[in-house]
Amino acid sequence: MELLSAITEFAAREPKVYGLILGLVAAAILASVINVAAMLLVWLERKVMGDFQSRYGPNRVGGRWGILQLGADAVKLFTKEDIIPRGADKSVYVWAPIVAVATTMLIAGALPFGAVIIDGEVIPLVVANMDISALYVEAVLSLMAIGAFMAGYASNNKYSMLGAFRGIARMIAYEVPMGVCVISVAVMAHSLNLVEIVNAQQGIWFALAQPLGFVIFAICLIVDLGRMPFDQTEAEEEIISGYNTEYSGIRFGLLYFQEYIVMLLGSILLVLLFLGGWNGPVIPVITFISPMVWFFMKLLIVLVALIWIRVSLPRFRIDQVTDLGWKILLPLSLINFVWAVAVGLYFA
Repeated sequence: MELLSAITEFAAREPKVYGLILGLVAAAILASVINVAAMLLVWLERKVMGDFQSRYGPNRVGGRWGILQLGADAVKLFTKEDIIPRGADKSVYVWAPIVAVATTMLIAGALPFGAVIIDGEVIPLVVANMDISALYVEAVLSLMAIGAFMAGYASNNKYSMLGAFRGIARMIAYEVPMGVCVISVAVMAHSLNLVEIVNAQQGIWFALAQPLGFVIFAICLIVDLGRMPFDQTEAEEEIISGYNTEYSGIRFGLLYFQEYIVMLLGSILLVLLFLGGWNGPVIPVITFISPMVWFFMKLLIVLVALIWIRVSLPRFRIDQVTDLGWKILLPLSLINFVWAVAVGLYFA
């Protein structure tokens, strides 16, 4: 009690300093949770891929369920020699992995990570509940290509540069239909706030109200994540490994780990926009965390689906990827937008 009263007095006396300290603590906690969740996601993907393909790997080595494999990889990445290529732009080369991870962390602050029920009221768990959080998250997702471009440009390697240019071409082709789908959801929900978008799906999920938009957004999200079958920026048989070819050690680890952080955050965004977020029947025994249970069940289904797609489909050519974005998904996203406006006006 004395500690609590001392904190209250300090907050009243120094509100700006208290707000800064509180923000730093919250950011540290959020970053820790996201990184631990991304580590578990690495393990989950290895386990599921090993089961799908019936092959030996981390699901049969590294202790029970392959958990020790994560620790072995961490030790390997931390202890490998950090080599900077001759002729590379050293400052850009060093900062590229940091920028790649930092841009993904910008997304986390605006994403609700579920909700809890207190005194019969649903309280969303979000750091910054912004009125335009849906647009903000979609805009920051487009910044991911900056880290890849910096890495490809600074490496002084033509294959790395080609991978970076592929990332830019892919981003431009798919950010437009993805943005149109976000606007379509906002029109139907009458809000750009992710919390209000989730609340608007208490009657029906937007995946059912606009199934075309759901499919388009899911495809665009997979492209944005750079995962199979849309990982042309690091297609090993074509461009060695793309933008991260010249990286080693912990810098390569950051670029590799950033992909899984974005996969986690992108899946959360899909659940919030189209799958009703934390909406679901109240579970009597665990009423307090009932919304969290529904939220993480939906999130796990989306993550397993992304892994399933990765192990099932072959990689597309880069021209097929750009054609799909400009010639097919963009016109379909406009059709879905017209549908969303009509439905939104009818229910308004």
